[in-house]
Amino acid sequence: MPRSMRALVAGRVGEPADVLRLESRPVPTPKAGQALIRVKATPIHASDLHVLRGRYGFSPEFPAVGGRMECVGHIEALGPDTGGLKTGERVVAVAVPAVPGPPVAGTWQEYLVADTRRLLPVPGRLSDSSACQLAVNPLTALLLVTRELDVQPGQWLLQTAAGSTVGRLVIQLARHRGIRTINVVRRRDAVEEIKALGGDEVICTEDEDLVQRVAEIAGPAGVHKATDCVAGEVGAQVFQALAPGGQLVVYGALSTHRQTDPAALTIPLPARSVIYETKALRGFWLNRWFGTASPAQTLRALSEVRGLVDEEVLTIPPGEPFPLERFTEALSFAEAPAHGAKPLFVFEDGRDEGDR
Repeated sequence: MPRSMRALVAGRVGEPADVLRLESRPVPTPKAGQALIRVKATPIHASDLHVLRGRYGFSPEFPAVGGRMECVGHIEALGPDTGGLKTGERVVAVAVPAVPGPPVAGTWQEYLVADTRRLLPVPGRLSDSSACQLAVNPLTALLLVTRELDVQPGQWLLQTAAGSTVGRLVIQLARHRGIRTINVVRRRDAVEEIKALGGDEVICTEDEDLVQRVAEIAGPAGVHKATDCVAGEVGAQVFQALAPGGQLVVYGALSTHRQTDPAALTIPLPARSVIYETKALRGFWLNRWFGTASPAQTLRALSEVRGLVDEEVLTIPPGEPFPLERFTEALSFAEAPAHGAKPLFVFEDGRDEGDR
């Protein structure tokens, strides 16, 4: 085992391309209850970049290794008196920091130490590209549909940003569970794509009235459950479109993607809907779920996601691989409009586990 490794480190808060540097660091040593993971692939999520910009729900202590979400790799070593897993085993490491909870290691490095309760063995038939994206977005989709809203077969689920990664996974999961979806998109050219994916109805805000179209689609019974990751005026329209007693779960704010003023991160809700129609709005943040869920609950949810992906109920699009040395190019790709594939940092020769 080498004594040093490469790591992508931010020295301070700022624009990722300005503050990240490729450094050499000592390979860490696992303690009791921990494992040393040799990382194979790890994604660049938008939330990873927001952490570096100081615009997320938590801030690490700087200097900090980037990547605060997930990776796939092999167990290189186990800490003293640590059982349940074996060296050489291929695992997903869930690096989402629990809020509240202890700090976790960043994933944008060749080796990292993780609590074994944060590791999920994955079958060899899952590619590195799929496995390293297994936890965050598929788990969010599953929790939104089941735990947060408990949407039942035959019910309508209204969602914004249907073309996003989570939105697409929600469509797949809803179709599998017999749930009907009303999907909101911004662009007319996205409508047929969402329908082909299995979306029952699609509303394009470019040329359609969201509230009116929901009423036409759902009829007198209306829609009682919705998810939103846009916020702003679109989030407010979704809330307005809900039937009395409806529930809206907000898990993102894409409309304020570049906004730095906290006062601008708003959803203007009509008081009549809250008071007289007793509609409810609440937030969902995966980090806080990890801070409140027990290790057993976490493992059950992750195992369910792993099964859904393994059975191809949920499909994770292939990522775009980048070696760590090309991090500036990877960051540009991540920030490009409608870039499609998720950029991934890959290690060694970049070959996919599924190709061996």
